[in-house]
Amino acid sequence: MALRWYTNVIETTRPRELAAWWAEALDWQEVYAADDEVVIIPRWAQELSSQLPFHRQPPGLVFVLVDHEKETKNRLHMDLAPHTSDDRDAEIARLVDLGASRVDVGQGPEVTWTVLADPDGNEFCVLSSRDQ
Repeated sequence: MALRWYTNVIETTRPRELAAWWAEALDWQEVYAADDEVVIIPRWAQELSSQLPFHRQPPGLVFVLVDHEKETKNRLHMDLAPHTSDDRDAEIARLVDLGASRVDVGQGPEVTWTVLADPDGNEFCVLSSRDQ
């Protein structure tokens, strides 16, 4: 038996705003929203969900309300990668224009990824372009 990676949960004091930011950043869609929880998934996932078996459904992101701000560096983060046909620098600029900020977590100048943080301060990386 294998488990399905169902979702990543992101705690925030502003679930609606942060979910909207990530939906815009990833071009995903909101599928559930309440005052204390918002769920987003890839746009194509809902279209194909009836055709995919349970274990092949893609994970989503769930934003849940908490009463405290983020205080330390994430111990788990997302790595995002542009395709080789995409302009990586333009994608980073787009994310910064949306409200991301560049973050130094000690990565050094020689790395091939860029560390950013979402508007709540959650770190994530934009990797080098790749085709797989």
